[in-house]
Amino acid sequence: MTLSSLPLGYCTNVHPGRTVAEVEHGLRTYTAPLRHTSRQLLAVGLWLARSVVTELLESTDRLAKFRDRITELDLTCHTLNAFPFGDFHSERVKENVYLPDWTTFERLEYTLDCARVLAELLPDGAQGSISTVPLGFAPLTNSPSFHAECYVRLIEVARGLKRLHDESGRKIRLALEPEPFCEIELIEQQAIPIFQAIRSAAAETDDENLVREYIGLCFDVCHQSVEFEDVAQSIFLLEQADIRINKIHITCAIELEDPADNRDGREALARYVEPRYMHQTFSKTRDGSVLKRPDLLTEDVLRDRPDAFMDAECWRVHFHVPVDAEFLGPLKTTRDDLRRALRAVRELDYAPQLEIETYTWEVLPDGQSVDLFDGLAREIAATRSLLDETAAM
Repeated sequence: MTLSSLPLGYCTNVHPGRTVAEVEHGLRTYTAPLRHTSRQLLAVGLWLARSVVTELLESTDRLAKFRDRITELDLTCHTLNAFPFGDFHSERVKENVYLPDWTTFERLEYTLDCARVLAELLPDGAQGSISTVPLGFAPLTNSPSFHAECYVRLIEVARGLKRLHDESGRKIRLALEPEPFCEIELIEQQAIPIFQAIRSAAAETDDENLVREYIGLCFDVCHQSVEFEDVAQSIFLLEQADIRINKIHITCAIELEDPADNRDGREALARYVEPRYMHQTFSKTRDGSVLKRPDLLTEDVLRDRPDAFMDAECWRVHFHVPVDAEFLGPLKTTRDDLRRALRAVRELDYAPQLEIETYTWEVLPDGQSVDLFDGLAREIAATRSLLDETAAM
């Protein structure tokens, strides 16, 4: 199956979704019209907060009506974003988006409830995926037993997903999503060793094959680009380690070249400082090392005093920007990495779910605000063109 023949989707975490009514409003207002405008199959990657999942599971009738609404809108759903547990559109999200972490029963229960919902929404014969927190946010994980506790919960998730498959015939896989400053961030240094450790822990209870089958990875291209990873090599290493990529987040980050001498670029970047989301910032220094800071701060981008972080070849910032953009004024984006990642994914012998995940439209700087429908339509069209471009190579 070629990538361009898969049901391309976009993630609904771009819309407020604290109730079922809010989720359905986003589907009616944006997703369904985008489906008809593009005249091609469009999947919806639903973000369903804990409150929404609870509301849907209050009765079989409520979930059935939600499923029928998706069908009536001529949409399909193959994947859920279960990373944000609470309100992803509150005034301040920041590090709260990583809570609860994978040591908690709350994260386990929420994820399995999401799987129950997705089992009802999947098209016949389709498999599904659920993306989730990469164990936890490293600055908040101080317990020496943190990883071991996470592994216990993840093994239980694998068992729960197997039970759901046995009961419903619907196979749904978990996708841990590496992110800067989390317990899983770099592919070679953290993701692969941690997956090996999870499998070793599962082997003690004869669950290793179960974990291999049901627990994989969500590869967010922006996240790995921010870390200055070779995204194509990372995808190759995951394949060599037999770690399945269950979902690709089609995303781009901000890049600022020569920050010390690029005052126009620094001033442009300062306009991206905002209070809602984490914008981890990485500096590739002239000696080839990579330095990092947990957020984008005005004093970082405007000061003229040289230091190791400032005296760099470039900075990259975890700020999901429209995937159709090569430049943002004097700033660049990591769209070339997106091309490389999609080419590498095409070499896999299976097809991950493809999902556009630009959730930052509401917090883009003044002067970049666009009609959300038009912006999403451009992203979808540009992504289809990228997929066609990789098919021709």
